[in-house]
Amino acid sequence: MRKTTRYHIEGPNPLWQMYQTIRFLRVFKNTAIVLIGRYFPSVKAKRWLYRTFLGMNIGEYSALALMVTPDVMFPERITIGRNTVIGFNSTILCHEYLVDEYRIGDVIIGDGVLIGANVTILPGVTIGDGAVIGAGAIVHRDVLPGERVIGSKLQSLTHI
Repeated sequence: MRKTTRYHIEGPNPLWQMYQTIRFLRVFKNTAIVLIGRYFPSVKAKRWLYRTFLGMNIGEYSALALMVTPDVMFPERITIGRNTVIGFNSTILCHEYLVDEYRIGDVIIGDGVLIGANVTILPGVTIGDGAVIGAGAIVHRDVLPGERVIGSKLQSLTHI
């Protein structure tokens, strides 16, 4: 079970009402920073940019590849450990808007984690130290330290 806080909303869907929960200018600033970072070729400078302007906690030597998209609404809820690699075009979400509620949760990625290309990480999950997430996976549950998983159902592998 993901660790998220749920907020029930009356009236139009929560996405329609999102600026009642977060300031427009904050989302605008975060979006601009993320767009710059997605195309920025230097992983060292990108780490500085995200730590400085988005409040993300990113460990030493961790690298977010080209086109990685951290959450634009709550990026400060993302923690990435030391010496971790997040592959091309992956997305890290700390929020989700549904029809009658929205949910917010921290994403914690451990040390020495390898996340393949095009992975989507949903709010409220923890990925343990040394885990490997195969390309295209949808991370919808916690991943244990050292666990290797693939696919949308996060099938565990004994080896890759």
